[in-house]
Amino acid sequence: MINRMVWNQTAYFGPGAITAIPNELRRRSFTKAFVVTDPVLIETGVAQKVLSLLDDEAFPYVVFSDIKPNPPIENVLAGLAAFDEAKADVLIAIGGGSPQDTCKAIGIIANNREFSDVRSLEGTAATTNPSVPIIAIPTTAGTASETTINYVITDTENKRKFVCVDPHDIPILAIVDPEMMASAPRGLKVSTGLDALTHAIEGYITAGAFDLSDMFHIKAIQMIATALPSAADGDPEAADQMAMAQYIAGMGYSNVGLGLVHGMSHPLGAFFNAPHGLANGILLAAVLEYNAPNSGEKYRAIGEAFGVDGARTLPIEEVREQTVAAIRDFAIKLGNPTSISAIGATEADIPSLAEAAYADVCTGGNPRKTNPEEIAAIYRSLL
Repeated sequence: MINRMVWNQTAYFGPGAITAIPNELRRRSFTKAFVVTDPVLIETGVAQKVLSLLDDEAFPYVVFSDIKPNPPIENVLAGLAAFDEAKADVLIAIGGGSPQDTCKAIGIIANNREFSDVRSLEGTAATTNPSVPIIAIPTTAGTASETTINYVITDTENKRKFVCVDPHDIPILAIVDPEMMASAPRGLKVSTGLDALTHAIEGYITAGAFDLSDMFHIKAIQMIATALPSAADGDPEAADQMAMAQYIAGMGYSNVGLGLVHGMSHPLGAFFNAPHGLANGILLAAVLEYNAPNSGEKYRAIGEAFGVDGARTLPIEEVREQTVAAIRDFAIKLGNPTSISAIGATEADIPSLAEAAYADVCTGGNPRKTNPEEIAAIYRSLL
C-alpha cells in the first residue's frame, strides 16, 4: 500500500512566533496581504498583534472580518469579492477553524475559478492550481487547519456541512504561537481542545492509519490528556503543550482521515450551529464504544494515556471498556455538555441527522462500517 504525507513548507512554534511574519513576507517577496479573521478577534485586540507587526513594517494589507462560526458559502463568496478588490498576493488567516477554513476556500477559488459555486469543492475536488499563498496563524488549540489539507464549509440552504480535502489548500507557512491563544475563554479552550483530542484519537484508529501517522497521533493523545485541563484553566506551559499537540494531531489526521465522530458532528453544526469541538466532545466516548470491537489493540495506548491501570496487560475487552469510561469522564470533568439535546436536538431530528452523518466524507474512514440505523441509535443514546 502507498501512503502519502503532506505538510507545511515552513512552521514556527512557541511564544512570540508571530514576530517571524515580517521577515517571511519580505523573504517571499509578497507585496500586499489580505487578512482573514473574525469580529471577536478584532474587538479583543488579538488580530491587532499581527496587524501591528505589518504596520511597523509599513506592509500593505486589507482586513476581511465578516466571518461567522461554521462559515457558510456566503462568507466565502463575500471574502472572494473582497480579495479580488484588494489585489493582494498573500492571504493571512488569523483565527480558529472558521477564519482558517474561509481563507482556504477563498485562496483555492481565487486560483481555480471553475469552483466559484463553492459546493463543487466538496470531497476531493480536482483543482489544478495551488491556492493563493496562505500564512496561517491559529488562535485556538484545536483545528490544526494551519497544517491540514482540509476545510469545512456550511451550506445553510441545504442545512449541511461539507468537507473539502485538497493538498492545494495547505498553508505555505504556519505560525503556532500560544500567546495568540491565551485570551480565549475557558469554554472555547475546552471545546477546541476536545476537537484536537478527537482528531488524534480518530486519526489513530481510522481505517487509513499507518505507522507514521500512528506516531503523531499517539504523541498528541498523550500530550492532550496531560495538558488540556491545565491549559483550559490558563496555565501557560500547558497552553504551549496544547498548541503543539493540536498541530501534531493535524500532521497525522490530515493525511489519513477521521471517522464517525466527525461524520456525526458536522450535521450537529449544520442543523443547530453547534460549536464543532463541543459536538465532538459529546460524541467521542459513545462512538469509541461503538468502534471498540473493530479497534484491534489500539485502545491500549489510548487508555494508557488516560491513566487506565493495566492498559498494557488486561484483556483487551476490559481495556476498551475502561478507556471509553476514561474519555467520557475526561469530557465531563472539563465541563463539556453530555447530550445532543443540550444543543437543541430532539427525537424528531434524528433520522435527518443520521442520514447526513452517513453521507459525510469523514464517516468513510471509520474503522467499523456503519449505516444510518446504527448512527441513529448512537444519536438517540445521547439525547
